[in-house]
Amino acid sequence: MLKNFKPILIIAGDPKSIFLEIYFKSLKRNKFKSPLILIVNENILLRQMKLLNYNFKINKLNINNLSYKNLTNKRINIINVPFNNKFISKYIYQSFEKALSLIKKNNNITLINGPINKKKILKHRFLGITEYLDFKTKSKGKAVMLIYNKNLSVSPLTTHLPLKKVHKYISKKKIINHVQQITKFYKKNFGINPKIGITGLNPHCESNFQKSEEEEFIIPAIKNLSKKKFKVSGPYAADTIFLKEKSKDFDVIVGMYHDQVLSPIKSMFGFNAINITLGLPFIRISPDHGPNVKMFLKKKSNPDSLIKAIKFLDK
Repeated sequence: MLKNFKPILIIAGDPKSIFLEIYFKSLKRNKFKSPLILIVNENILLRQMKLLNYNFKINKLNINNLSYKNLTNKRINIINVPFNNKFISKYIYQSFEKALSLIKKNNNITLINGPINKKKILKHRFLGITEYLDFKTKSKGKAVMLIYNKNLSVSPLTTHLPLKKVHKYISKKKIINHVQQITKFYKKNFGINPKIGITGLNPHCESNFQKSEEEEFIIPAIKNLSKKKFKVSGPYAADTIFLKEKSKDFDVIVGMYHDQVLSPIKSMFGFNAINITLGLPFIRISPDHGPNVKMFLKKKSNPDSLIKAIKFLDK
């Protein structure tokens, strides 16, 4: 295999999401160097292609005898996954199993996955795909969600938790791992030691009722990391850290829960961001949006985040 020849596996994900629409749009608007391999049910692909008025040729691959040498993107390369509408979760898990088996055989492969309906498919076994892949790769809780934009990225310490449970999942160890994984990623991919700002959990980083999480976990973690020469500071009040004059001081802002940092970043950059999972044995990316079932087959979905995801890996 050529040194810079890096196939990109793409899991189509939820069969009733906007993903195939934005995938077709991505192929029409761009020419990618790396061969793309779509893991999908063939009938779902053909049906949506017809309903969305696209006419791509299909190249059906054999997963048990797969050669990457002559693959191009002149046709849609697919690995077929059986599908039964009564067992959608089985279809999703089988898609990931096929991808993970190929990655295990070839560490030159990277992974993108389309969005899934977490409640219907993960069924309370995992908070999200980040945690699922952490479990499957035996990464021991080191997986970190990074919503990446070249101007400013964010990373929630906890992912898809109910707010009432967030404080139970905050720890000094978790904050330290977060900063370590983010720093490692930035050094490897961009050659910089990133400046990381950390928010508090409570309004104004304080609690008038009991000892705060800032005092108990966040400040001790920041002091520990600072002694080890990580460029980290905080805690900062979440209502002001994203102000233009303040946020420009950071490469990454780490927040305590999902919407604390994802709401501001989406307001700032819209679809110009991608979801990267750090701490795994391979690079995994997904577009920074959900299945958006309400827009299914309406031909109005924006492919920018998927295009950004592919281009990030297409090197």
